[in-house]
Amino acid sequence: MKLLAPMAGITNGEFAIKLIPYGFNAVSIGGYDIDKETINAGAEILKRNRKEFHYPEDKIKEVINDEVNFIKSKYPNIIVSANLRAVSPIPFKKISEIDNLDIIEINCHCRQPELTSIGCGQSMLKRHDLEDYLKTVTRNSKSKVSLKMRANVEGVDDLEIAKIAEECGVDYLHIDAMKKGVHDADYDLIKKISEETNIYIIGNNSITSLENAKKMLEYGADGFSIARAAIQGKLGFKLTEL
Repeated sequence: MKLLAPMAGITNGEFAIKLIPYGFNAVSIGGYDIDKETINAGAEILKRNRKEFHYPEDKIKEVINDEVNFIKSKYPNIIVSANLRAVSPIPFKKISEIDNLDIIEINCHCRQPELTSIGCGQSMLKRHDLEDYLKTVTRNSKSKVSLKMRANVEGVDDLEIAKIAEECGVDYLHIDAMKKGVHDADYDLIKKISEETNIYIIGNNSITSLENAKKMLEYGADGFSIARAAIQGKLGFKLTEL
């Protein structure tokens, strides 16, 4: 999977269709706040002038539906994932029911304090109820399920999270393989998880060239995602050359 991933909190259909021609076969839109707690947190994030989707709870399904169908109207065969944030696992079900939405993605990645303070984003990785949360999402979902996680969060065993995700029926593990003090992806972590689980790994972090994309695959990822390298709405290389 060659995935265009959300960056800096916000990716929509209009942005995605500009980049699909570079060779992406999947796009992830979002992140979207889908319950009261995360919607309120998003409002606080906006107050400090950070870009953020912000929609009422009763409108969010309609918004995502429109974005998905806009992309599919231009590229019918593209895989579309929606990156979602919620304190509770319950709201994921209604989003998964959207026609043409291929994947719902649980955000265990964002590190904005407004989100981590309510047990969302990367702090999800430390929640005592994470296993039950994932089982609830996968059991009720009408689409495939991805978990996007930030790697090397202090106090988190990344391999253990990967194993829990696999056991809970998560289809994709989308790993931002960042490592503090290192200006490159933690390829060794990707390799370790690929060797000790059978979950489909989408590797992310510092993919700014075809060489880095190839390296991610060589270390055991099944696919990769690109975010910040495409933040200007263009990419400096064609993924079709892989």
